[in-house]
Amino acid sequence: MDFLLHIAAGAGVGFAIGLTGVGGGSLMTPLLLFFGYPAPVAIGTDLLYAALTKSGGAVAQHRAGNVDWKIVGLLAAGSIPISILLQFTLLGTGFQESPGFESLLTTSLGIMLIITASMLLLRDKMRKSAGANPNALVQFIHKHRSATTWIMGMLLGACVTLSSVGAGAFAAAILLSLYTRHSAVSIVGTDIAHAVPLTFIAGIGYLLAGYVDVVLLVSLLIGSLPAIHLGSRVSASVPDKLLQRVLILFLLSLGVYYSAFSGAH
Repeated sequence: MDFLLHIAAGAGVGFAIGLTGVGGGSLMTPLLLFFGYPAPVAIGTDLLYAALTKSGGAVAQHRAGNVDWKIVGLLAAGSIPISILLQFTLLGTGFQESPGFESLLTTSLGIMLIITASMLLLRDKMRKSAGANPNALVQFIHKHRSATTWIMGMLLGACVTLSSVGAGAFAAAILLSLYTRHSAVSIVGTDIAHAVPLTFIAGIGYLLAGYVDVVLLVSLLIGSLPAIHLGSRVSASVPDKLLQRVLILFLLSLGVYYSAFSGAH
C-alpha cells in the first residue's frame, strides 16, 4: 500500500511540476516530511529525484538551443564545490548525529520555501527593474556579471544541498534579473541544465551517507514521469495567475511552518 501511495504522491507532484513549472523540491520534500520521513531522507531522496526528472528536460533544452553553457559553467564552478564541502561538513564529520542536524535542514527548507514564494511573486518586477533605468548597484552587478553568477552558484549550492530547494524559481528569477537580454526560455533551459549535476552530486552525498530511500525514489519516479508530461500538456488551459497565487500562498504557508516549528521535527 505504501508503494502505491508513493506512486500516487509522485504523480500528484509531477502533475503540479508540469502544470506550474515550479521545481519538485518545493513540493516533494514537504510532502515526504508529511509522510513521516526524516528530513535528511526526504531531502536526499528528493535531490536524486530532481536530478533524474530534470535530466530529460536538460537534454531537450540543449537540443532546442536554450542552454547557455557559459552560464552553466559559472554557476557550477560555485555550486558544486560548496555542495561537496557542505556534504563533508554535515555528513562526514558526525554532525548528522547531533540534535541540531534535522533542525538545520528543516529551517533551511522553510527559509527557501519563503524565498521561492517571494521570487514567484516578484520575478517579473525584478526583471523589469533590472532592465530599465538600473541603479548604481544593478549597474555594478551587471558590470561584474561573471563574478556575480559564480557567487550566485555558491549560494545555490548551499541552498540546494541543505534543503533540496533553490534550483528552480529562485535560481531562474535571479538569472532573469542578471541576464536581461536572454529570453525567459533560455534562462529556464540554462537553470535546468545546471540543476542536473548539482542535484545529482548533492544527492549522491546523501546516498553514500545512507539518507536515500531507493524504493521510495523508484515509486516517486514511476508516478511522476508520465504525470509531468500530462501536466505540461494541460497547463495552457489553466488560468495562469490564479494557479500562481494559489501556489505562492501554499509555499509561503509551508515556509513559515518549517521556519517557525523546525525544532519540532
